[in-house]
Amino acid sequence: MPSPRLALIPALILPLVTPATLLAQQAPTTPDKVGKPLDPKPAATQPAKEGEAKPASTIRFGAPTPIAKPEGALRIAVYNIENLFDDQDDPALSGQYEDKGVTKPDAACKAAAAAIKAVNADVLGLTEIESKEALLWFRDKYIADLGYQFVESIDAGDERGIEQAVLSRYPISDVKNWVGADLGGVHPDKWGREENHNKGKPITYHRSPLRATVTVPGKDGKAKPYQVTLFVVHQKAGAPGNYWREKEAAKTVQLVGEFQQSHPDANVLIMGDFNATPEQRSSKVFTDSGLIDVFAPVRGSGRKVEPLYTTHASGRAIDYIYLNAGAEKELIRETRFILGTPTRPEGADWRNTLPPEGYASDHYPVVIDLTPQDK
Repeated sequence: MPSPRLALIPALILPLVTPATLLAQQAPTTPDKVGKPLDPKPAATQPAKEGEAKPASTIRFGAPTPIAKPEGALRIAVYNIENLFDDQDDPALSGQYEDKGVTKPDAACKAAAAAIKAVNADVLGLTEIESKEALLWFRDKYIADLGYQFVESIDAGDERGIEQAVLSRYPISDVKNWVGADLGGVHPDKWGREENHNKGKPITYHRSPLRATVTVPGKDGKAKPYQVTLFVVHQKAGAPGNYWREKEAAKTVQLVGEFQQSHPDANVLIMGDFNATPEQRSSKVFTDSGLIDVFAPVRGSGRKVEPLYTTHASGRAIDYIYLNAGAEKELIRETRFILGTPTRPEGADWRNTLPPEGYASDHYPVVIDLTPQDK
């Protein structure tokens, strides 16, 4: 059955917001590693050994300071927090996916918490979460003062146990995902130059999207509540995985279309780590369907991505927020931004060089504001 097509809407024109401090020139694009999945906690994310020097701390990408949230706005952000594993062993994970001893370092947790506090989102989508229990551990230990009373995180089907989650100051409902959903077709024989260990198997979501609806009470309890539905995604990584991401993107667009058919007035955001640059086909699946890439008019693409709108330590933009026509009406255009956090210096190997002081993640928070009232 063909995927329902979303109504096409004009491209969104957003004014450029430039912080006073200009950022350094971006790093060259680095392709994703091919072959086997990455270890849950690569060696480069470990604390430095005694006597081992860390590189200088620098903010090369994103805004050095957050843009203030307008009064009465609903701030929504999405952040790949990079391997948020707690100190509890999950017996379901073993072998190359063993989680024992891969707790996210305390310093990195504190740095991630500082970024989250700086953003101060009312609703925060997260990727690379081990479990709801791990997220609650992080919330209660590091960001207990932010008012995230409502928490959802559901197993996404990933073999190393990571999933997407939502933290919210407002009630969450209608939570759903699609673990194991058939995306059509089978995996090819090769993964790049290597044999594909999935060859011949049906293609399914590597990590199912997480859908959740947030309800913001009306002002003074009298106005109509404002609802926004999130699809938090984390698409397959790896340069040879383009075929897989395209399948995932097409299915997600279909799910969004089906949701809009049954909820024609819904405000919908599709956000997360898409593991693809704007010009790749899997990204165009979303925009060709009529969804709006909020940062497209100012970001650039390929090797010409503006540092201010770069979302990953490799110098690429791979984290996005897409809006449907309903949500676009409430967008506050002047205040969307990427928050920069300390990263490795230009020219360093972002995979294998020790992280600097203040390092939180290899991704940066992506932030927008909405007026919580249907227009």
